[in-house]
Amino acid sequence: MGDFWNKVKHVWADSNLRNRVLFVIGALVVFRFLANIPIPSIDPLQLQQFFSNNQFFGFLDIFAGGGLSNLSIIMLGVGPYITATIILQLLTLIFPKLKEMYQEEGPAGRMKFTQYGRLLTLPLAAMQGFGFLTLLQRQGVIGSLSNFEFLTNIIIITAGSVLLMWIGELMTEFGISNGVSLIIFAGIVASVPTAVNQLLFTFTLADLPIYIGFIVAAILIIWGIVVITEAERPIPITYAKRVRGMKVYGGVSTYLPLRLNQAGVIPIIFALSILLFPQTVAAFLANVNNALIQKTAGFVTNVLNNAWLYAFMYFVLVFIFTYFYTAVTFDPEQVSENLQKNGAFIPGVRPGARTAEYISKILGRTTFVGAIFLGLVAVLPLAIQAATGITAIAIGGTSLLIVISVALDFVKKVDAQVSMREY
Repeated sequence: MGDFWNKVKHVWADSNLRNRVLFVIGALVVFRFLANIPIPSIDPLQLQQFFSNNQFFGFLDIFAGGGLSNLSIIMLGVGPYITATIILQLLTLIFPKLKEMYQEEGPAGRMKFTQYGRLLTLPLAAMQGFGFLTLLQRQGVIGSLSNFEFLTNIIIITAGSVLLMWIGELMTEFGISNGVSLIIFAGIVASVPTAVNQLLFTFTLADLPIYIGFIVAAILIIWGIVVITEAERPIPITYAKRVRGMKVYGGVSTYLPLRLNQAGVIPIIFALSILLFPQTVAAFLANVNNALIQKTAGFVTNVLNNAWLYAFMYFVLVFIFTYFYTAVTFDPEQVSENLQKNGAFIPGVRPGARTAEYISKILGRTTFVGAIFLGLVAVLPLAIQAATGITAIAIGGTSLLIVISVALDFVKKVDAQVSMREY
């Protein structure tokens, strides 16, 4: 506890670090203010009934930071930006130039890659805004709108999503940690009081063992997330000795840390985005005046409403995206090339292709453990929800995973800033 307060004192004493933390807090306050400004023509009773009958919109509200449940001007949240990022990273597997830009061109390439993501966010936000407004209008949540009013609302929602994306990028640049992750984090934390009230309102003594079991599971999940996030597989690295004049350089030994979970919380976000897309489309097409389309939409909805099948698809997607994101962000061949350029090698392994193969082999093993863990953590709350029927548990489990991962990343970034200033 004393160490915690010492860190707080260091943060507050350093003007630059203090300003970064205050900037993040200020940006989150603005975000929560925007999340409570509703679009016009909302029926509050229909809105409450609509969200109580649609569990997957509760998942979607995670990415909207609570703005969707209020039908605020930022009701889409950072969802379009996340979707655009997913599409671009998938395209890196198809277009080598895009992969080269993201991985090898340094900050300039990543800046250009990010710019493509911003441009793609705009049409995606407009399409999602049109889909949601149409769906909500058909459900009676939004009153009858003229064409001008409908178009105006789409523009407002699209602008709100772009504004939130900009706020997230400002938090990344002038604050600490990833701004988009912090926005999702803030939205989840803001929804905690409502979730607690819901659990307390429905609480009965007969459900006491279930709630105790849920608390125990939550503690174990938190412990597991911390352990896996911090776990590393060190690969020993030795720098060759070099003689320049009368001095000898190199000859030191260090290690290359490979984390068990290189991808962090990104696979969970990717998997949820992919699962929510067909549900959103099916809900949108359910009232179309065409028997075949209605039947197809009903089939998709029924399949995804099957808790065990949904959990299985969720696990598979998390597993796949863990490998995918690790492959996109960590290139063993590039690491091997950089080691060789700097006169470093892995003892007992030949430099070059053999080193890349060795790193890939270890990376595959560590990623497998991390992917299995992330998949199990993601579907465990769903399994508990299917067994108990408590809907809030399913949403809370995914939220817990995101909150813990983002909080750990934020604390580590603050520690790194404090340590750098101490030295």
